[in-house]
Amino acid sequence: MDAPAPEGGIRYPSAVPPEPGKAIEIAEGVLWLRLPLPMALDHVNVYALDDGEGWTLVDTGLDTRRTRALWEAILSRPLAGKPVRRVVVTHYHPDHIGLAGWFQRQGAELVTTRTSWLFARMLVLDEQPLPVAETLDFWRRAGMEPALFAKRAAERPFNFCDVVAPLPLGYTRIGEGDRLRIGGRDWLVRIGDGHAPEHATLWQEGGDLVLGGDQLLPSISANLGVYATEPGADPVRDWIESCEGFLHHANEAQLVLPGHKLPFTGLPLRLGQMIENHTGALIRLEAHLARPRTAAECFTPLFKRPIGEAEYGLALVEAVAHLNHLLHLGRVARERREDGAWLWRTRN
Repeated sequence: MDAPAPEGGIRYPSAVPPEPGKAIEIAEGVLWLRLPLPMALDHVNVYALDDGEGWTLVDTGLDTRRTRALWEAILSRPLAGKPVRRVVVTHYHPDHIGLAGWFQRQGAELVTTRTSWLFARMLVLDEQPLPVAETLDFWRRAGMEPALFAKRAAERPFNFCDVVAPLPLGYTRIGEGDRLRIGGRDWLVRIGDGHAPEHATLWQEGGDLVLGGDQLLPSISANLGVYATEPGADPVRDWIESCEGFLHHANEAQLVLPGHKLPFTGLPLRLGQMIENHTGALIRLEAHLARPRTAAECFTPLFKRPIGEAEYGLALVEAVAHLNHLLHLGRVARERREDGAWLWRTRN
């Protein structure tokens, strides 16, 4: 459990999360719900805002049998049988958009950014029985351990459609500076990047609530990954720039409702920590590259702990992200090894 920080730091007004299928009113007319995830990060937070005759949801959880059953219970009890009229999705990752299509087919409006909708609709239609050639090449260039490479090359990869309901045509687009009326409050849309492109956050106008999704998390770092879809991307730059931009709007009184962990106050401090987390990792990584190494050989300076097989994929894409950032800054160089892996080294 997350313990409250000292006064003036990051604080958690509600230290006990809601049980699955139940809700906590975290602010007037705002219900905090928690849904299970089958991974180390074992939950996602979603929020229901009371619009009078119906509800607006912010994010949905995965499309699994267990989550649907929990939603059926939530709809009849904490939501008191009132319909879900609208679903606002912060970003396209499966634990946030997984059941958006399910709610749409029951009559809800889907509200999200264009990039989130396009990514989700594309990925839910892209089922792969085995990793495609581009993914294998990406793993090879990152220096994935040979035995693990052989194992994963022969396995069905994660497919978006396994845990995301089909998305019907049609959605309502939001972008930077747009305004929404939800739950009797006016909200300003501010867009972040790095963890996911065009990640929407909602900031209450004239009040102190912020719906942060995975862009504003209290005690863990959002994954910043590079994938075969865009191997030259620099999500670390995007993330740091987003955090710096949000600092202009953050204050100590704001209650941030995040996609994972506990609602918290102390957003200015937390934004500074999120920037420092990556700038510190980059300094350690640059020192680690005094001799040439593959991305797969860069876990220790980045994560400062052993990485198991279950975490390996996320660790690998985050290592590539930090290496790409140093490359774009001109602080490292790379050359291809005979087996196809990139060897990265600090510039003299």
